Formats: sequence, C-alpha cells, structure tokens
Amino acid sequence: MNSFSKSLRLMGNNFTITVVSEDRITADCHIDIAIAEIQRIEKLFTTFDPNSQTNLINEYAGIKPVVVDEEVFKLIERSITISNLTQGAFDITYGSIDKGLWNFDTNMTALPSHEIAKKMVYLINYRNIILNKEQLSVMLLNKGMRIGFGGIGKGYAAEMAKKKLVERNVLSGIINASGDLTTWGTQASGKPWTIGIAHPDHPSSAFSCLNISGKAIATSGNYEKCIIINGKKFSHTIDPKTGFPVTGIKSVTVISNNAELADAMATPIAVMGIKPGLFMIDQIPDLHCLIIDDKNQIYTSQNINLQ
Repeated sequence: MNSFSKSLRLMGNNFTITVVSEDRITADCHIDIAIAEIQRIEKLFTTFDPNSQTNLINEYAGIKPVVVDEEVFKLIERSITISNLTQGAFDITYGSIDKGLWNFDTNMTALPSHEIAKKMVYLINYRNIILNKEQLSVMLLNKGMRIGFGGIGKGYAAEMAKKKLVERNVLSGIINASGDLTTWGTQASGKPWTIGIAHPDHPSSAFSCLNISGKAIATSGNYEKCIIINGKKFSHTIDPKTGFPVTGIKSVTVISNNAELADAMATPIAVMGIKPGLFMIDQIPDLHCLIIDDKNQIYTSQNINLQ
C-alpha cells in the first residue's frame, strides 16, 4: 500500500486529497470522486455564481423567502446553532460586510471609519435569518443582508468528500482544504497521521506535532491574510459586533471529530478571546483547542497532548 495525492484549486482554496491505495490508477479514481463532491458543494454554496442558491437568498434579502435544497437548509440551521453557542462570534451573515470596508486582497493604506463599520455591522445578525422547515425556505429579514459560508464551507466539503471515500471502502486518507483537514485510518506505513502546528511568525516551520488520526483540524491565523497599516498588522478575522479585525491572537487551532465543526469554531474563538474561548471549548465533548497570542504565549484547552 502507498499514499497517493492530488492538489488543485477548489472553492477558492488549495485542496490536497490523499488516499492510501494499492496503485495510482485506483487512487486516482477515488480522488476524482472526492473532487466531484467538492465541486458539487461549491456550486451550491458559492457567492461567485449568480445562480447559486446562496446568491438567490442574498438577492431576495428583505423581499421574500427562497426555497433551497435540504442540504443547504440544514447547513444554515447548523450554522445558526454555532452562532447561538458562540453568542454571535460565528455568524454567516458576516457577508453583509462588503469589500468596501476591508479588502485583504488589495493594498489598503488607511483604516475604514468606525461610523461606516457600525452601519455595516447593523446588518450582521444571524437572528434575522428566517427558516421555514416545512417549505425548506430561507429568508434574510433586511435588505442588504448577505450570507456566506467562508467560515464553515471548507470543513463541510472536506467532511462530505471523506464520507464519499469511506463509502467506497477507502480505509485511509486526508482531505486537506488549505490547512483545514480531516483524516481517517493510518498512513501507508501503519503509523498515525500527524500534523505540525505552524509557528505564526514562520508559517513554513512547525513548533509542535499532534497525532490526528481519525480527527479533523482547522487553524485560523493572522498570518494567512492580513494587511499592515501604519506599521500595525490587521488580520482578516473580523469581529461581527464591531466590523474591525480581532487583535491579541496570532492563531487558533481547533481539533474535533468533524471538519465542519473544527472549521466553524476556529474563527469565533479568536473573536471571543482566549479565556472565554477556552472556557467554551472545555464545555464541549471531543473538542480541543490551541491558541497562540501576540506574544507567542501558548494556551491549550484541557486534555490536549502536544508532542
């Protein structure tokens, strides 16, 4: 048995799909099925396709409900559950903050005004997503509201691709969505899958390793996407209550049994802050967390074993 991998760009991110298989041809067949599943999910949830269900919900915000697939409805439902759990630190209506406020893909040279930020965050409120279970319809209460699945979509896609491969009796593999990944089985050598936790000042080098066989892991860090204005670094993690980037935390790594949950929890912990974030994680079974602050101090939740 050997490990075979394929890397490509999906959902605006670099995905690497690895399977343990007897030969390359069999492995490629498995990998292609995982890719097709991720592409299917991308079509449903993208905001870049004007015909996607996500865009229809946004287009009819404040006007009328939109009937969606059960899969879309359920992911929105689970997103609202996480919003409740994190007291709004996770909120899929963050899409209401447009790139006119923060655009981490260009050379921003000045901070936006607090007045404009306040106007935009007014539209961020998961409680204004109206769900109708009988009709499977979704409505955003106010005009200008927008939802986006950037905080949960990669993890969901990784989990669904894994499910397809497990159904095909692929005994071991990794779906890695730009560092948000899910694993099952063991390496071809029989050893467990391990991951290096990136040093936030030197992302290409690791300061610690974790055994993650059968686990999912997600990291949110200010080294991924950031801008520097007047010598100060601002991360792409926006606090939904203020419209401004969070400060004080360099990276948050979440370990879970499920990639969707790990992906969704990494950002809100950075928004909540170290003490409240760790307290919340310690209340949830099978969820673990590692936080690095601005001074490179490491904080971990209970029962986490760094190597």
